[in-house]
Amino acid sequence: MSEIQKPVRVRFAPSPTGYLHVGGARTAIYNYFFAKATGGTFYLRIEDTDRKRYNEEALKDLMRDLKWLGLQWDEGPGVEKDCGPYFQSERLDIYHREIKKLLDSGDAYYCFCTEERLNQVRAEQEKSGTSITGYDRHCRNISREEAEARIAAGEKAVIRLKVPEQGITSFDDKIRGHIEYQNELLDDLVLIKRDGFPTYHFASVVDDHLMGTTHVLRGDEWISSTPKHMLLYKAFGWEPPVWCHLPVILAAGGGKLSKRKGAASVGDFRDLGYLPETLVNFLALLGWNPGDDREIMSVQEMIDSFTLERINPKAVAFDEKKLQWMNGQHIHLCDDSFLVQVLKEGLQAKGIDFSASSEERLLEIVKLLKPRTHFLQDLSEMADYFFKEPESFDEKGQRKHWGEGSRKIASAVCDAMRSVENFTTPEIEKAFLDLANTRQCKLGELVGAVRLAVSGVTAGPGLWELFEVVGKETVIQRIEKALPLMQE
Repeated sequence: MSEIQKPVRVRFAPSPTGYLHVGGARTAIYNYFFAKATGGTFYLRIEDTDRKRYNEEALKDLMRDLKWLGLQWDEGPGVEKDCGPYFQSERLDIYHREIKKLLDSGDAYYCFCTEERLNQVRAEQEKSGTSITGYDRHCRNISREEAEARIAAGEKAVIRLKVPEQGITSFDDKIRGHIEYQNELLDDLVLIKRDGFPTYHFASVVDDHLMGTTHVLRGDEWISSTPKHMLLYKAFGWEPPVWCHLPVILAAGGGKLSKRKGAASVGDFRDLGYLPETLVNFLALLGWNPGDDREIMSVQEMIDSFTLERINPKAVAFDEKKLQWMNGQHIHLCDDSFLVQVLKEGLQAKGIDFSASSEERLLEIVKLLKPRTHFLQDLSEMADYFFKEPESFDEKGQRKHWGEGSRKIASAVCDAMRSVENFTTPEIEKAFLDLANTRQCKLGELVGAVRLAVSGVTAGPGLWELFEVVGKETVIQRIEKALPLMQE
């Protein structure tokens, strides 16, 4: 970090037009980590100048999802500081003030071309097969006086940047190196639209400068826009920020990650039962590494290891199986009291009465189920049989464990359980071992039939521990009730 000369100020600047995509979430994570790693500032700016696509619910969801991920901004909506307002729609007077500077310097001009004319130009370019496409600079040489007179007469116009027609615009990307663009291939981009609102390009550059942004970390889809932004910085005489374009996240089978190829938004993964710590950990490692082989990391551990130099420019695939595994690992690290609350909420949602269970019993259930939990809702899904007897029994399990001789085995286990006075895990295990010795059989031969009878399923936590938490009377009662379903 020695090359960083001034306090870092980075931003996450989403448009509230839809859900927070995991790619956007990773951008926010990297900006947040970089700010925290350098003692800098992470601010949130809402780029809401596209009023046709603006969505109030999307804005609420966006801010909720960022907070759920733990990415609390140092400045932004609700945390107002001197650089505000943080909604671009509230900064129109600033953009109008700044665009006047470019009009005065001759670096911008009014364009009166209609949408119909622009479409016609585009069609003719495509028909001719020319390599240079885009706006033909038809209005570029209209004088300022004539343009203002036409506007005063009621004509509508956009304001465009006067891009140099020759030469090269270049910039250095922190993780991709030196990048150059031929100016003749760049369009005279629109800065102010007919409705008076700025385009993304203009508002972003103005705000990044006035808000003191030192580094711009954003998706690599913005690389082609960066030379236009560099030209704006040059026209204003401003120092550009450090550019860092992040690698794209691909779907597992290739191609763009989208809802059609599975979950793609932060909200999707929250609803599926992922922990925020998991999603932050997983997304951070999609394109960055801590410099060693660690995979399961806390937020603070990642911040302590974070540098821009460790971001890899190569596209990376979204491996949902890896994410599921990682979620299980983070759940195992969770505080048990948190998981007890998750269990309660899940049981309540399913209408299962757990009022007779003490906090200690609920804690024991969580400890038993935790190693087998991959999603938060797994706790309540697996916990049914601790609170009520099975309503059905696994069909494959019945064929496997309730075949010939299973009734005698289950009856013998039932008798052995009656003889256990202190119904604890060690004593239950001892009773099973003694029964196996008496019957001269393997311990595993005694387990399958009674596990299915007590729980309704064939897999779960250790049987001795399960029996202890379910309770002696209930265990015996459930085995006896299932005996008629077993074969002699």
